[in-house]
Amino acid sequence: MKKPTFETLTNIFLKNFFQGLIIIGPIGLTIYVIYFVITSVDGIIPSVAKVIPGLVFISMILATAVLGYLGNKFVVGRFFVEAVDRLLERTPGIKHIYSPTKDVMSSFVGDKKKFSDPVWVKTNENPEIWRIGFLTQKEMADVEKHNYVAVYLPHSYAISGWVIVTEEKNIKPVIGMTAASAMKFAVSGGVAGFHSDENAFAAK
Repeated sequence: MKKPTFETLTNIFLKNFFQGLIIIGPIGLTIYVIYFVITSVDGIIPSVAKVIPGLVFISMILATAVLGYLGNKFVVGRFFVEAVDRLLERTPGIKHIYSPTKDVMSSFVGDKKKFSDPVWVKTNENPEIWRIGFLTQKEMADVEKHNYVAVYLPHSYAISGWVIVTEEKNIKPVIGMTAASAMKFAVSGGVAGFHSDENAFAAK
């Protein structure tokens, strides 16, 4: 039996070390993000956080859920939320912060989320290149762009993206992926979002 050389042992060690990083990296990052969020929210009332760590965070989560429920299910709650909404949207200075923040958050969550219609977009004719995006405006006639649509194209490994306006003929609906899977596919650089031949996708 051939005695392993130092170089061979080093390669084996490095291979296993990096494999370990792949395993513990996402776990460690997830734990760190959760810890950072909880401690940041707890920091709002540090005196309570010192006695019962996590209580402020849990209270904020429950209060947010209760507020969402009251704002949707009860007339008085909806009236109050809408009144505050109108006030903030009309207050000089504040409206420039509140309105964009509200629009961005409602695009991802809630009943009015916008990124719910994944499409394939032809971005090049020769050679033919398609990108995955989300249909955000089904018609652009108001700005004299008849038969055009607006599509949001997310960047890979980032929370940013860009918007293109293209002719309707250049888009096709995504088949075989939900909006969440399509977003995962886009931001992961195409390595996630579907995991079996049975869940394959194709354009109509």
